[in-house]
Amino acid sequence: MPTEELSESPNLGALYLKAAGTTPLRRAGRDAELPDTEYVRSGITIDREHLADYNRLCGFGTRDELPLTYPHITSFPLAVRLMTDRDFPYPLVGLVHVANRITRYEPVSVTDSMTQRVRLANPRRHPKGQRFDVITETSVDDRLVWSETSTYLRRGASDDSVPRPEGVPEVTAEAPTAVWRLPANLGRRYAAVSGDRNPIHLHPLTAKAFGFPRAIAHGMWSKARCLAAFEGRLPDACTVEVEFAKPVLLPSKVDFTEQPRTEQPGESDAAKLFALRSASGKPHLKGHLRGLPE
Repeated sequence: MPTEELSESPNLGALYLKAAGTTPLRRAGRDAELPDTEYVRSGITIDREHLADYNRLCGFGTRDELPLTYPHITSFPLAVRLMTDRDFPYPLVGLVHVANRITRYEPVSVTDSMTQRVRLANPRRHPKGQRFDVITETSVDDRLVWSETSTYLRRGASDDSVPRPEGVPEVTAEAPTAVWRLPANLGRRYAAVSGDRNPIHLHPLTAKAFGFPRAIAHGMWSKARCLAAFEGRLPDACTVEVEFAKPVLLPSKVDFTEQPRTEQPGESDAAKLFALRSASGKPHLKGHLRGLPE
């Protein structure tokens, strides 16, 4: 696997402009091959002011430990670089982030210096097109402390002969644990701290150009906000897997629901199912939190 060391974080603004310009040239079919390049960036340090802004927006408290979702922010520019390289077969515009799994092997401190490695993997057919994964590994002092699999869908011709993947279990509880009101500018505020300035998140007019009636919330904000509801209750070593369903239109009111999942063999008491739904019951996100075996 070719490995390229990057000395600084890629410029997301320039990458989005590149993506817009090259979209008409990328017309790969269902079985296109993914490039095998891996990008590596070392010596990543945390800006405390930026972390504080992220924590406030996502609902986390102020701690020396990074929130479970924060390393996604520092690795995201490397992922976008991979998906805008010349040999990447699909246009970045139009890819749908459908699932995300994060595993933390040990807490990461705000004072830690991180190394992150990002690559593409596991292209496979889906009834609605083609899926693939962006794999990120984060190390501190040569110890793997955090990993992430972000799954994307490239929509294509429907094929009902392809089996659907097994999904995250459903939450059965009906009464919400919490109700959150999301402001119209949430997408712009999250874009400011994440760098993810996809136009579908920024303004009703730019969202309508892509078929949405209003701007929509970022999926990774939704995951982070759900995990903030578990703050102080997450095991040091854990996995949190989510699937994204209907987009969250802004502004809106959403219901958060959690319930224990202890009926499965080997599940710890910390295992939880959770969901984010609209006030009318429309599913936006479902998730599964579980501790790692000791």
